[in-house]
Amino acid sequence: MDEEQHLKLKQSIFIVPALFVVAIWLIYWIEIKFGFNFNKFGVYPRTLKGFRGVFCTHFIHSNTSHIFNNSIPLFVLLSTLFYFYKDVAYKVLLFGGFFTGFLTWLIARESYHIGASGIVYLLFSFVFFSGIVRKHFRLVALSLIIIFLYGSMIWYVLPIKEGMSWEGHLSGFLVGLILAIIHRKKGIVKKEYQFTKTEFDLLFDENGNYIPPKVENEQELE
Repeated sequence: MDEEQHLKLKQSIFIVPALFVVAIWLIYWIEIKFGFNFNKFGVYPRTLKGFRGVFCTHFIHSNTSHIFNNSIPLFVLLSTLFYFYKDVAYKVLLFGGFFTGFLTWLIARESYHIGASGIVYLLFSFVFFSGIVRKHFRLVALSLIIIFLYGSMIWYVLPIKEGMSWEGHLSGFLVGLILAIIHRKKGIVKKEYQFTKTEFDLLFDENGNYIPPKVENEQELE
């Protein structure tokens, strides 16, 4: 696909980000309105019942601050994904979301792990590392913008804040890195410059020695 055509802005890139954000707020509203507590549907590591959280955890939040802090970066990073990496966007979101939850289920401490922050870290990691490994000037610039906006997030893949699922953050970060490497040749990639020989280049051999041109049909001078 032509690069300019690939980067043509379309309203459709905002559909999935908007639906995702609306979905998590709707689920949170249902919890508040009807007095439900969906935390038990989050990831509970290494238990069969807790495995359902691999699919549900990204839509469940503990309080208004939690969901609000995830909503803005979620919308921004999802929109970025569907604009710059539309060829692999659904694969990154679906497979990345699953493996982020699955890795959390494998390595996390015994507690309920909820929230879309795993997806946020997945997207942050994928967008950042994709620009680096592809070495395309626009995508590298995007990576620098992402690290400027959300670079401080990197600290939260470590257990520096009590009550926060740093394991979910770390899982999303690692899965995003792996997917960036796997899909590095799809979509916008750096084009290798192809040198073409000119008539001047043909006057020299591979060692740089001058080769006099052969003159055909020489006319004898009388």
